[in-house]
Amino acid sequence: MTLIKSISGIRGTIGGQAGNGLTPIDIVKFTAAFGSWVVQKTGNKRIVLGRDARISGEMVNNLVIGTLQGLGIEVIDLGLSTTPTVEVAVPDEQAGGGIILTASHNPKQWNALKLLNHDGEFISDLDGKEVLDLAESASFEFAEVDKLGKVIKNDTYLQKHIDKVLALPLVDVDAIKKADFKVVIDCVNSTGGIFIPALLKALGVTRVTELYCEPNGQFPHNPEPLPENLTEISKEVQKQNADLGIVVDPDVDRLCFVNEDGSMFGEEYTLVAVADYVLKNTPGNTVSNLSSTRALRDVTEKAGSEYNASAVGEVNVVNKMKETNAIIGGEGNGGIIYPESHYGRDALVGIALFLTHLAKFGKSISLLRSSYPQYHISKNKITLTPEMDIDNLLKQVEEKYKNQPYSTIDGLKIEFDKTWVHLRRSNTEPIIRIYSEAENETIAENLANKIISDIKEILKLN
Repeated sequence: MTLIKSISGIRGTIGGQAGNGLTPIDIVKFTAAFGSWVVQKTGNKRIVLGRDARISGEMVNNLVIGTLQGLGIEVIDLGLSTTPTVEVAVPDEQAGGGIILTASHNPKQWNALKLLNHDGEFISDLDGKEVLDLAESASFEFAEVDKLGKVIKNDTYLQKHIDKVLALPLVDVDAIKKADFKVVIDCVNSTGGIFIPALLKALGVTRVTELYCEPNGQFPHNPEPLPENLTEISKEVQKQNADLGIVVDPDVDRLCFVNEDGSMFGEEYTLVAVADYVLKNTPGNTVSNLSSTRALRDVTEKAGSEYNASAVGEVNVVNKMKETNAIIGGEGNGGIIYPESHYGRDALVGIALFLTHLAKFGKSISLLRSSYPQYHISKNKITLTPEMDIDNLLKQVEEKYKNQPYSTIDGLKIEFDKTWVHLRRSNTEPIIRIYSEAENETIAENLANKIISDIKEILKLN
C-alpha cells in the first residue's frame, strides 16, 4: 500500500492500514486539514467538490462531504465531473476552494484529493505545506450540531463548462461543423465519457465512434494516454476511416490525438499545435516545463514571440505564465493551459481549439503534424541508493558542462544547440529521471547514455 503526502494534495492506494494507504482515516484527516485551512485563509465556508469515475470515488466522496459538513462548510457537490470543470466552478460559485477526487492517470487502485484555492487553481507550495502541517497537528475545530454544513448537488456545470468553451473567440464552431470530421474517442470509462461526447455534439461533430465512454471506473487499459496503451483506438481509427482519434485521461486534463493512419500525433505535440493556432491569431508569449519538447519554443520564436520554461508541475507552469503574461502554456503530457478560459490544464478547451485549427488547416491531421519541427524525447532513469549525495552529484555534472547553457530551477537542464538533457529527482520514487531530446531517437538516446556514463564515472570517483 502507498500513501504520498505532497504539497499539491494527497494520493495513495485504497485499503491497508492508516498512514500506509489512502484509508478512510487518512481521507478524513486531510480533508479536515484542507477545509480548516480554507476557512482560516479566506473566511469562506464553501467548497466545490467533484470526482472522476474511479471505483473508489463514491466512498471517498461520502467521507469528504461528511468531514466538510462536520467543519460547518457548505459543499457544492458536482458529482461525476472533470478536473478543469471543478477549476471553472470554484470562482463561479464564489467558493473558498475546491477538491477534485482523482488519481489522474494512475491505475484503478489509486485515488487522490487534488486541492484548489479560491481562484480554482492548484494551491501553492507554501499553501500545501500549511495544509500538511495542519494535518499533522490535527488541531481541527468541528461545528456544533446547529452549524453543520449543507450539501448542494449541482449538475449544471457540464453545460456551463461547454458554454464557456464555445464562447472562446478562437473556437470556430461553424468551421468545425463545415469540416464534418469523423472521430473516434477513448475516454477510458471515466468522466470524459460524459463530457467529451457532449462537447463534440455542441461543436457540431456528429460522426463519433465511442470507445470506453461508460463512466464506471473499469479502466479497459492503463489509463495513461501513452502510445503503448492506445493500440485499440489506433486500429479503430483506421477501421472507421476516421479523420482522427481523441484520447483523454480519467480526469480529462490530459489530451492526445491519433492520426488518420493510426499513428500517434504525439502528446508532446498537443500543446505545440494548439499554441501554433493561438499564436497565429494572438501574438504573445508561451510557457512549458523544462521536460517538454523544444518544438514549442521553435513555433513561438517563429511567430516572433518569446518562450519561457518553468519547473515541472502545473502550479509552476501557471506561475511562470502569469509572470511572463503568456497567452498559452502547458505541459508536454498533453496538458493545455489557456488563460482566456482559466489557469488549468483543460482537455475540453484543447479539443475545441485543436479542431478549429485542423478545420482551418484544411488537410489531414498527419500533414498538420509533419508541419512542425521533428523532435524525439528519450526517457531514462537511474535508481538511487541511500548513500548517494544527489545535490553534490548534480553539482558535479553542472560543473562538467558549465560552458553550455544550463538551468538549475528544477534539477539540472543542459542545452546543446537543438538538443537538451534534463536531470531531476523524482518526488515519488527513489530515482533520478533523465529526459533528453534531439532531432532523432538515436541522438537523444546517445545523449542520455553519455550523461548516465558521466554520472557513473562521478560515483566511482566519489
